[in-house]
Amino acid sequence: MSAATDRILAELADTTRVHVRSAAQLVSDADKAAAGIDRERARKAENKEEVFRKPLTEPLPAAEREDLTLTTWQVLGTLARSSTLARHGQGRGLAEHWQSLKYCRAMATPKGAHLRLSSSGESPEQFHRGLQARELGRAFGLALAERTIRLRHPDRIIATIDAEAALLPGFARSDKQPTLGAWPRPDYLIEAWKPDEPSIVYAVTASGNHQIATPRTGKAQRTTFRQLARASERVEHLHIGTWNNTGCLLMSTELLAPGGITVHALQASGSAQLRNAHLDLEDGSDIDRRLKRSLQYVDTVRVPGPEGLPREHRHNAFLIPVKELSWFAQVLAATGAAGQLAWTGAGREISRYLTAVQGRHRYQERTFAGAASVRDAHHTFNGERFVGTDQVFRLDGQRVEAFSGMAAPLYELLEMGKVEEYRRLAYERRDVWPTGTTAPGWGPTSFRDDGTVMALRILPKEPAVRRTQRIR
Repeated sequence: MSAATDRILAELADTTRVHVRSAAQLVSDADKAAAGIDRERARKAENKEEVFRKPLTEPLPAAEREDLTLTTWQVLGTLARSSTLARHGQGRGLAEHWQSLKYCRAMATPKGAHLRLSSSGESPEQFHRGLQARELGRAFGLALAERTIRLRHPDRIIATIDAEAALLPGFARSDKQPTLGAWPRPDYLIEAWKPDEPSIVYAVTASGNHQIATPRTGKAQRTTFRQLARASERVEHLHIGTWNNTGCLLMSTELLAPGGITVHALQASGSAQLRNAHLDLEDGSDIDRRLKRSLQYVDTVRVPGPEGLPREHRHNAFLIPVKELSWFAQVLAATGAAGQLAWTGAGREISRYLTAVQGRHRYQERTFAGAASVRDAHHTFNGERFVGTDQVFRLDGQRVEAFSGMAAPLYELLEMGKVEEYRRLAYERRDVWPTGTTAPGWGPTSFRDDGTVMALRILPKEPAVRRTQRIR
């Protein structure tokens, strides 16, 4: 057994801290970056249309600015869970897992210090640099966003859903390959849900960068501030119910900040709620008929004029009208269920939850050999049977197994289309899952209150097979 691999697994399971920065000065700095972006656009004549941003962004409340305390493995689990419905086509299984597992050696925790990039993480291959910034930015940004929403709604379970996947049933363009095009939008929606109560929804953006800022770096050129300014544009293009009623969290992660990895965060207040709408999908249910809509994007949002002035205007945005709040609740429930099943490696079972424009056919087709997520693994943690999928790869030459799964009773309910029963059982059992960062026989583990787990362990060396007879 490799000592180097043992050390890496131990570091992945060690609790560490990540800086969080959110203050009034950050709002001012992001505003200066926004003004610089607008000047650049004016010079290049890139966009003649008026640019809209959130009318008011603020720092997080003081109680939500504490350092993140978590393990590196939990960060990677956050990234992996957020990409379960990414459109990886026939290589989806390998892509979903490897998106997070490739960063097992990218971070390090010097003794007594905050989490930072390791030497290999600081110097990725040039073509990989942008990818690392984007993916680790999402991982840390989402980790902070999820903690923030848990603090605000401790009596609820949260579900992180890719915003494009959630918006496609209502807004997909009628091309051969339906997409949302280049329309600005947030990265994720986070639903805080509780059985029989309206869900609360937040829009989230999460970016990252490798810039090394110096005292001579102007506010308008600071990548973090520019990312927050652009994030304000993107979340302003999504409104649930009415204009400016959707809570938003804007995150930008500096991976090379001097004191260690630092997440910069702003918020825009809002209290968007969906109408409670039960969703159960029996065999043969027509999900397209139930969830497909043709909602408008152009000039949908009515924005009031400045205070004291009667003039108002309209701008383009994804608007979920009040009359469609029950529909959108079902879209999020179905898309969230599909993501949970994908996490376990399910295949055709997922297709009952996705419309055609969301890529249902991808889960009805066979995948390439060796590249599929297949729900054929099961392990027991703390006396509870978990079912899911695994991938085996090498870490410093040592074979290791990564397992992602869900408690078997919860999986069985989703497999049968019983979303409401799943939510009730998941909510009832949200406090029973292990809270440790390791498990017997495993290295780092990450359990969540929705009954899912991600775990890693070293595989024993395979014994040499002695040929005892000649193969004729």
